[in-house]
Formats: sequence, structure tokens, C-alpha cells
Amino acid sequence: MDLFSLSSSPLILSFSLTLFALSRGGLGATFTFVNRCDYTVWPGILANAGSPSLDSTGFELPKDTSRTFLAPTGWSGRFWGRTGCNFDGSDSGSCATGDCGLGQAECNGLGAAPPVTLAEFTLGSGGQDFYDVSLVDGYNLPMIVEASGGSGMCASTGCVTDLNRQCPAELRVGEGEACKSACEAFGSPEYCCSGAYNSPAACRPTAYSEMFKSACPRSYSYAYDDPTSTFTCMGADYTVTFCPSMPW
Repeated sequence: MDLFSLSSSPLILSFSLTLFALSRGGLGATFTFVNRCDYTVWPGILANAGSPSLDSTGFELPKDTSRTFLAPTGWSGRFWGRTGCNFDGSDSGSCATGDCGLGQAECNGLGAAPPVTLAEFTLGSGGQDFYDVSLVDGYNLPMIVEASGGSGMCASTGCVTDLNRQCPAELRVGEGEACKSACEAFGSPEYCCSGAYNSPAACRPTAYSEMFKSACPRSYSYAYDDPTSTFTCMGADYTVTFCPSMPW
């Protein structure tokens, strides 16, 4: 018998709702993915080592639709949107940007091929959630993260600017499908924050990261861009929107 068929019994309904609330309390958060793009997006999900996989690791999200997942306390991982995808009836295929490299709709433990816009989460670390939107691996589509129902800072973050339109020629992918990071484009330590540049003091913003930061001031623009790019909240649920339509 489903929950809605119990509505004629207030006592049973109250008990059922209490059980649901208690079970929900053991979960870290719900993640809702919303697609406001004029095209289908295929979100990818990668859980960090030690975190369980969510109900899917990659799925189709047609325009103007949404899908919600539950994640346990302590979960950490990343989300992104794949574009220009072609999958057949057996979910075999590939994507023009953000591809997992597995040849399937599900990413199954593989991350995104850069350049790609990333949303990163750690739930319940020291009682707080930490989250950010990162352009360190480049950019492929606008994305924002919004927290609801939580306490603390709980600020929205992301990048609503279409960086593909203003991407320098040396970073541009194809006809403008995505915009590389300077690290991916040039591979040198000063852009990748590697080698002698592997510290906050040594690795400083570059003209390329400053261009990303100017367009998307709340997003990570390079590896040590922490102070203005990491956000915290307690007890929230999160909405990840691709191509958000509202001013922000």
C-alpha cells in the first residue's frame, strides 16, 4: 500500500511521515539536476574514492526536465554536463564535451574529459557541506549550484556566462563547443600549478585564469583560488542547473 492511499487515516499517515522524516535525516542531501538549455544534456556523476555511487553515474536530461538523487552523509564527488551526445538504443555512444571515455551513457567510475564545467561536493565534513563550481578543467556550459533548506552561508555559486563566446582562439575547442584551461592548452607548470609552482605562494593568477574569474567571480579559476570559490552550508539540499535562465 502506498503512502497516498493512507490519507484517510491521520494517525497512520502521521506515523508514516515520521518514519520518512527519520529515514531522510540519515541522508546527507538531495541533489536535483535541472536542464534549462535549449538542448539535451547528459549529466555525469563521479563519486570520490570511499563514497558510494548514486543511483546513476550518467543519464539523459532533456531540456526543461529535472531528476533528483539522494546522497548519504559523508558523500563526496563531482557532477558535470555532457553535450553533443549520441547514444543508441543500448546506450552506447559518445559526447562532444565532458565525455567519460567509456562509450556508454553511464560513466561507471570514470571522470570527464576536459574541458568541462564541474560542480564539486563534500557532504557533512565537520558538520558542514563544502561545494564549489570549478573552471580549473576548463568550461563547456553554464552551471549554477543553489542550496535550499540549510543554515549557514549557503550561497549560490557557479558560472552563468557563456565563456565559449569569449574564449581566446588558443583555448577554443572546435567551433566553440568548449573552452580549455590554460593548463590543458599549454601544459606548463605555471598554468598547471605543478612542479615549482605547486603551492599557493608560487602559483598565482594568470591572464587566462583572470579572464575566467572576471566572467565568473564565484567559480574556481585556477587550482589555488580557494578564498572566493569554496562555499559551505549545513543540512541543505542542492539544485544543479545547466544553462540557468534567471539573472544571477
